[in-house]
Amino acid sequence: MARSTGRTSGFTLIELLVVIAIIAILIGLLLPAVQKVREAAARMSCQNNLKQFAIALHSYHDARGTLPPGRDANSFSAHAYILPYMEQDNVYKLIDFSVSYSPAHPSGTPAGNVTAAGSKVKSFVCPSDPNASFPAAWAPTNYRVNQGSQVLWGLPTTAAPNAGMPGPDGPFCLNSATKLTSISDGTSNTAMASEHQTGSFNAGVVSPSNTFRLGQTSNIGAKYPNNADEAYAMCEALTPAEMAQVNGMADVGAPWIYGYHSNTIYFHVGPPNSRSCMYPSGRIGTAARSQHTGGVNVALCDGSVRFVANSIPLATWRAMGSMSGGEVVALP
Repeated sequence: MARSTGRTSGFTLIELLVVIAIIAILIGLLLPAVQKVREAAARMSCQNNLKQFAIALHSYHDARGTLPPGRDANSFSAHAYILPYMEQDNVYKLIDFSVSYSPAHPSGTPAGNVTAAGSKVKSFVCPSDPNASFPAAWAPTNYRVNQGSQVLWGLPTTAAPNAGMPGPDGPFCLNSATKLTSISDGTSNTAMASEHQTGSFNAGVVSPSNTFRLGQTSNIGAKYPNNADEAYAMCEALTPAEMAQVNGMADVGAPWIYGYHSNTIYFHVGPPNSRSCMYPSGRIGTAARSQHTGGVNVALCDGSVRFVANSIPLATWRAMGSMSGGEVVALP
């Protein structure tokens, strides 16, 4: 029999490597597009959650005649009050509003509220938040109500050192009971709620979403901002080394039941995605923050939700924070 001299067809090593290289390039080109689609879907889901949050606040207003307090005398959050209007009546019934909520670890929380504090409410959580680990019985939230553009955490006082400082000018603060009709700047021009990523929950891990406690160490020195401009400048001036020294508030965004500036309330002191700082004598500047590229979602007092870019003029952002400042707000 004659021996066959034909070559067996197939890929050479070089051809195989070229094909693999082409596939790798195609995957590299597709991944950013896939990530963009995924982020767009997460942002849309986050916007929907914030919309439901705003609707619940409006439903509370319809039923009670006012918006809920940003925090009440027992330190319960606005979130706790709107649960029945978010189809979370079962969680709401777990709360004992007659006792003071303890800011300590849930082991120190009044017994009637331990279960509620650890009850995760899905619509309080933005899917873009990368943090999935929280202390036991501390259920998180990424949505916060707006206290305004001033830096005073409490109410105005005649006592030093906060005597004469302007009080909160947003819809939510201590024992607030704001009527929508009292928002003279217009409900379509005033922020109701926005976002904030959860913190690192580890004092040894610096996260841009943590709240930095200026004045707690002599290495940084006492910081007493007299207004929003000073507070914003002090916070942004921190170096990475200084941030590590004043990384004293890492438990940010949980539990949602606790009405606190690092959990459920934010300020229009600095622009979207700026740093959050707290200062001696109860002066605060916690910002709106998100994982979304280029800005944050904001629910306005008319119930609408829009995406606000980081580049918004600071004067406009602060005007959105106040409800009766008389500013002319030109939303981008």
